[in-house]
Amino acid sequence: MRATSTIAQALASGYRRVLCCAEIDEARSLAETNGPAKLAGERRLEHIPGFDFGNSPRELAGEAAAETLILTTTNGTRLLVSAAARFERVYVGSLLNLDAVAAAAAESGEDVALLCAGVLGELALDDAYCAGRIAEALSGEPSDSATAAIRIARSFASPREGLGASRSAGNLRRHGLEEDIEWCARENALDVVPRFVRTVGPAAEVTR
Repeated sequence: MRATSTIAQALASGYRRVLCCAEIDEARSLAETNGPAKLAGERRLEHIPGFDFGNSPRELAGEAAAETLILTTTNGTRLLVSAAARFERVYVGSLLNLDAVAAAAAESGEDVALLCAGVLGELALDDAYCAGRIAEALSGEPSDSATAAIRIARSFASPREGLGASRSAGNLRRHGLEEDIEWCARENALDVVPRFVRTVGPAAEVTR
């Protein structure tokens, strides 16, 4: 729900690039060698000491504070780093940029794989909902897993309900971050397509 939304929001707000990395120490080291940069991220929804921002896209909605944002999260950035090592083209999708990312992914005419970060290795309902919405926006023959995601998405009356029914949303509410659910449920609020362009040390560099 949040990592992909945060990346899209950061680029829409004027950050030139987002360096996504798996570990906190990697993020701090990247800030020393790729500055000026701002640090953002979380671990189990907690703000990381010394970081400028958490993993809330709302925090990145203002004017960009630097050219580079360095982001590390519990689940999302780990998947992105892994995907960048496996695939030639990687796009970052969320409900915020739903139509834009679906259109970009469909341009090549090749098969599209929708990867979900999950929560600590388990299926996350908010991921499945968003994947279903993107899969439905793509043309072609869906796989069984894509069909399942589409049916999950169709079972909810609205994006707010689809995201809000997830365990991830429940965790956000318990941490006083329920406003992030509303923010991330805004369909097509951003016309940006974050895409992986290269590896910078341990990080995947994402630009628009």
